[in-house]
Amino acid sequence: MRRVAGGDEGAVGEMYDRFGTLVYRMAYQAMPTRAEAEDAVQEIFVRLWRTAERYDPKRAALVTWVMLISRRHLVDKLRRSRARIRPTSMDDGPVQIAGAGALESLPAERRERFGALMEKINALPDLQRTVVIRAYLGGQTLRQIGEEMSVPLGTIKSALSRALVRLRERTSEDPT
Repeated sequence: MRRVAGGDEGAVGEMYDRFGTLVYRMAYQAMPTRAEAEDAVQEIFVRLWRTAERYDPKRAALVTWVMLISRRHLVDKLRRSRARIRPTSMDDGPVQIAGAGALESLPAERRERFGALMEKINALPDLQRTVVIRAYLGGQTLRQIGEEMSVPLGTIKSALSRALVRLRERTSEDPT
């Protein structure tokens, strides 16, 4: 790893020869497709190369360190892919609740409250509505929302803040 940290290209090749199959097997088990597994392996070896100076042989065997970096990368990649939702346009209008059948299993009172909340969310201005839906119903981070919409992070944060104030005001006005 000292040679890798020093920029020795031969050392990177040796590391790939030594651990490539092991990392690929792990990626192939975790990723949904072969292509994604191959991409993940490349990304993992780039990460190993970039973090080579952090490796401490006193703390862990090299194989342990490689597998730990691999596992962390794969978990991060899977979390990011699950957190993404289909990019939508602000012109899409009111949201239709996906999986509405799941709502049928809720008590009637909760369904009504959820429906009333969705009406209030759908009444928000476009940007505010989109940010609330993506952040709270879609599970995206504000940074992800900003990147997908090509809107500055500060604007996204402001839109969310204003939306929550509006929703609180409308909820306190509504006796239900």
